[in-house]
Amino acid sequence: MTEHRPNSGPRGAWRRLRAGAARVDAATPAGRDRAVDALRAFAILGVVLGHWLVTALVADGGTDLRTASPLHHMPWLAPISWIFQTLAVFFLVGGHVATRGYAAARARGTTYGQWLRSRLSRLFKPVAAVLTLWTVTSVLLLLSGTDLDTIHTLLKLALSPLWFLLVFTALTAVTPLLLRLNPLWPLAVVLHVDLLRFGLGGPAWLGWVNVAAGWLVPFSLGAAWTRGEVQRRRAGWILLTGGAAATAALVAWAGYPASMVGVPGAGISNLNPPTLAAVAFGLAQCGLALLLREPLRRTMRRPLAWAAVVLLNLSAMTIFLWHQTALMATTATGLLAGRLPGLHTLPDDLTWVAARLAWLPVFTLALAVCWTTFRLHEQGPRRTRRRSSRVIRSNASPQGGKTKAEHHA
Repeated sequence: MTEHRPNSGPRGAWRRLRAGAARVDAATPAGRDRAVDALRAFAILGVVLGHWLVTALVADGGTDLRTASPLHHMPWLAPISWIFQTLAVFFLVGGHVATRGYAAARARGTTYGQWLRSRLSRLFKPVAAVLTLWTVTSVLLLLSGTDLDTIHTLLKLALSPLWFLLVFTALTAVTPLLLRLNPLWPLAVVLHVDLLRFGLGGPAWLGWVNVAAGWLVPFSLGAAWTRGEVQRRRAGWILLTGGAAATAALVAWAGYPASMVGVPGAGISNLNPPTLAAVAFGLAQCGLALLLREPLRRTMRRPLAWAAVVLLNLSAMTIFLWHQTALMATTATGLLAGRLPGLHTLPDDLTWVAARLAWLPVFTLALAVCWTTFRLHEQGPRRTRRRSSRVIRSNASPQGGKTKAEHHA
């Protein structure tokens, strides 16, 4: 007769999961705005899923790969990019957290240099692992005789997330200058740059001014959030309706593309560099995010939901930096079985879309392997459970400063 163990089996696993979530919930300070963490988590998931859905690596023959996009062959799928292009929300949250954190650090007597080093250390620790892996991979591919165009394609996809880090780092570094910046100023810069580029035939390189100015709009809107200037729901509705109306007008009558991500072969990209249409759309997204704060706060009172958000935030940079590698690793491994639909085939019909949706769990599994391997570069070495419990309890007190979850936020 077998001994019954109350914590064994699916029910036991479920009880352990709920107990762990309850501990995370209890260790979180009562004054923490959980909506901020939830918005960051949704923004990261949007970017990851968006890349997995609109990035195709087509194998025309042998092992040579080239990039393609279903948005090029099926432009009516452009609304997918409206859902999953969520970088504006990430910059909104980033601006809010940076300005709030800098103000708190200054009140504690922390110097600007100390604050900036602490703020950026978690951003760049995972980068070294990505660069090392892809340097070694590139050398091995060259030695194996892989086509240079294929290597360029893979490197471009793998390292593309780094541009985001460079812009985010620059904006974070100038946070003290943004404490009082009105978002209308960078928005005016984007407007004039596009007028010069598209209206007056100015040089194309002017568009790169919008890399800073375009993302400064939601970042400075996050600073306005810290100042309490967008607390009322009216502000969210103005941003949502005004941004959506401006985006629709720019697409319908000013010739901007409907897709909010870059499409291979397109004459104009809304994202590379950001255009006025992308910035207007970002304002609409920020307005929706601000309107969702209270519903998210209520949802995040549920321990399981909150624990999932905390876990994702603790691994945000690892997930962001390695999701393209997970896609490419799956694609390269799949080549051993031949050209697989939704993985190596041309994304030109709904059959490809259905097949790509079926591949998403495999991409997730590959990303989980990357997370298991490289998460220590972001989170640091795991401490013993007893010591972690003491740290959480002490940091949860009013005198203890931030919890570990807050530190990683």
